[in-house]
Amino acid sequence: MPKTRAPHPQAAGTFDGEPLPSVPKSNIELRSIWHSIVAAEHFSFHKAASHLGLDQSVVSRRIRALEDQLGVSLFERSRAGVRLTGAGKEFVRQARSTLRDLDYAVKSARSAGNGSRGYLRVGFFCSLATGFLRELLVEFARAHKTVSIDLIHSAPRDHIQQIRDRTTDIAFFTGMPDFGDCDVELLWHERVFCVLPDGHPLALLDHVDWQNLRTENFMVSRDEPGPEIHEYLIKRLATLGFHPQVRRLAVCRESLIHLVAMGFGVTLTSESTIATPFRGVVFKPVGGADDVLPCVGVWSPRNDNPALRRFVSKARELKRSRARAMSRPRTLEHQRSRTGSP
Repeated sequence: MPKTRAPHPQAAGTFDGEPLPSVPKSNIELRSIWHSIVAAEHFSFHKAASHLGLDQSVVSRRIRALEDQLGVSLFERSRAGVRLTGAGKEFVRQARSTLRDLDYAVKSARSAGNGSRGYLRVGFFCSLATGFLRELLVEFARAHKTVSIDLIHSAPRDHIQQIRDRTTDIAFFTGMPDFGDCDVELLWHERVFCVLPDGHPLALLDHVDWQNLRTENFMVSRDEPGPEIHEYLIKRLATLGFHPQVRRLAVCRESLIHLVAMGFGVTLTSESTIATPFRGVVFKPVGGADDVLPCVGVWSPRNDNPALRRFVSKARELKRSRARAMSRPRTLEHQRSRTGSP
């Protein structure tokens, strides 16, 4: 005797743990139900038809057809009008509640479809103390109050896997990675800063050159972004014919800055970090105009989350507005130089 396969949990009359409603045996039209509700409110088929913009015969015929399908009388009819039967009162009460739920479901689906309601998962590996990402999150949250935003702080390699698995919608970090299956867009740049202890001779300068840092003892974390900072140090200082002294420590970025304050060495950080107050250290910009870190957003082109699309659009809008703001002072200075005005 062949074995019978056990039914799948979701196939046994449930959906997400809730029992599925039974399928109506008769094909009842929603408009007939709506007509009966309107007639009950007006106590008259004639007034209901006037309210609906229909002929009275149409309303009467549809309600009679509904009663035939249900097998019960919903209304008591008289020359003075109509009134609900006992069965009619129960039916209209339940039907009114059901139609309200259906209307809510339709509106919710439309809201989710255009991104005005939904869920957004954002990964990041940078500071939220200040900068582009902080401004982006604030502006998007204000514009889309019904979108729930979940923030995930993790290493870039973890974010990429989560994006591919659709457990993260978009992630932000430094560098210009090349992922063939993901969209990568440059959104902003951040200056590189050196973290120095109070009282350090270089702390008196407005900014430090790489030449000034040749003899410093650098510290980086073993985990990210430590390897990236180490590579950056080698790239910059090796051009001076000097190999930097770099210690790799199993500490987080915040602990690294505290170690700088304690006099164990110096380190590098990005511009978004410097808004966070740390006792005993100063932040000084390093190098020149080339010493900036590209910051990108990464997401999957196969992700159809409408909230993600709106978030990416807001990021591009913020990028353009920042570019315009950066160009205004230079344009004004150029005009003044041409006219000779102060």
